Amino acid sequence: MKERVAIITGSGRGIGRAVAEKFAGEGARVVIAEKDESAGREAETGINARVGSTPAEAFFVRTDLARPEDIERMVAAVVERYGRIDVLVNNAGIGRSASPYDLTLEAWDEVIAVNLRGAFLCARTVARVMRENGGGSIVNIASTRALMSEPNTEAYSASKGGIVSLTHGLAASLGPDGIRVNCISPGWICTGDYDALTEADHHMHLSGRVGRPDDIARACLFLCDPANGFVTGANLIVDGGMTRKMMYDA
Repeated sequence: MKERVAIITGSGRGIGRAVAEKFAGEGARVVIAEKDESAGREAETGINARVGSTPAEAFFVRTDLARPEDIERMVAAVVERYGRIDVLVNNAGIGRSASPYDLTLEAWDEVIAVNLRGAFLCARTVARVMRENGGGSIVNIASTRALMSEPNTEAYSASKGGIVSLTHGLAASLGPDGIRVNCISPGWICTGDYDALTEADHHMHLSGRVGRPDDIARACLFLCDPANGFVTGANLIVDGGMTRKMMYDA
């Protein structure tokens, strides 16, 4: 990753922050594309203090994925600063939990606009830059909610199922330009107090534990490594085996 330019959306906290830290630690120039200015500034400062000197660097650009003009402006700022883009990790996402009887059209549209349309627009805008520089790697963060659901998560589940399909569609379209497109479907990733989890929580996984953000960050590194150029159009499920473990209510 040394001196490669990587945009990570929604990287002010949680999984996105872990991905940004991991890439910066490997020498990448990391773009913090984040809506929350306070979280974005803190991530920029914290990562720069952690990695020390160049070539690694964190650069915050406030970006609301629901606003197409923000995406265009963010990508233009990155090109102006670095002249290239090598990696895009489409991580940003929101959820609105409500019964399908009560879910408002506004809430549905908001989730789809950020999670699915935003991922597409970021990928398309970045790909236009990547193809001029010989290619690159795009990783979309989907979810095991694309494969299984809890009640009242229709908008979120639909957006993540769309990301899985969007991924192989883009892989087919962008492959001739040297751009690989893959996605990761995380399962239960604890972004809060890991010590507060119970043995029952961990027992739900074949791996024997709940996931951590760093588990997803390492998977992103794998998919973005040019040595893994044969991998494209894939959906990598990183869930500790949870979607493969049969569980019954007592």
